[in-house]
Amino acid sequence: MDIEVLRRAPLFASLGDDVFAALTEELTEVDLSRGASVFREGDQGDQLYFIVSGKIKLGRSAPDGRENLLAILGPGELFGEMALFDPSPRNATATAVSETRLAGLRHENLRALIETRPEVSVQLLQALARRLRRTNESLADLVFSDVPGRVAKALLDLADRFGRPATDGILVAHELTQEELAQLVGASRETVNKALAEFVQRGWLRLEARAVVILDVQRLRQRSR
Repeated sequence: MDIEVLRRAPLFASLGDDVFAALTEELTEVDLSRGASVFREGDQGDQLYFIVSGKIKLGRSAPDGRENLLAILGPGELFGEMALFDPSPRNATATAVSETRLAGLRHENLRALIETRPEVSVQLLQALARRLRRTNESLADLVFSDVPGRVAKALLDLADRFGRPATDGILVAHELTQEELAQLVGASRETVNKALAEFVQRGWLRLEARAVVILDVQRLRQRSR
């Protein structure tokens, strides 16, 4: 397990080395292949998870089979924390979108840590607040932004978190299919494909397999507003 990734995670960054070492002894490793789920909507939850490597998508399904992606998470981020505060069944399914390694922490071990280090609860609340802020922004985008604007904003967000420099721009290996990207922005695949084709035609990006290369960040940012 890559302990350094966990050490930089906000929840662990403020801990002393002795406390961090004791806590990591309680972590369990979970390895997932693409498409495997660590938990499903409706499951009871007794652990939260940290992403050591890879990516996780959080999604919900409608009775008719339609899916909606709530978030794409990467190394250093946590999920499953809501069950710590609310013992209701899981409200989303967590699925790997690439080869992924997780570190699981049982709620009972985290509660013991919170009793001795109350500042950890502040970090958890900040994580919940960030998730809620993202949800609020997504809801506002559905009302106020058109599909190309939402696609541009989603690509920029993925670039901020997963992008790396390329010879002619920013390579964003998002690992998503076009169907998953459509679910992320709340639109049909056909509409999202049309938006991507427009961006390519304008010279703003180049499409690659489950990735894009952003060639003109400024124009894409203007389109996202």
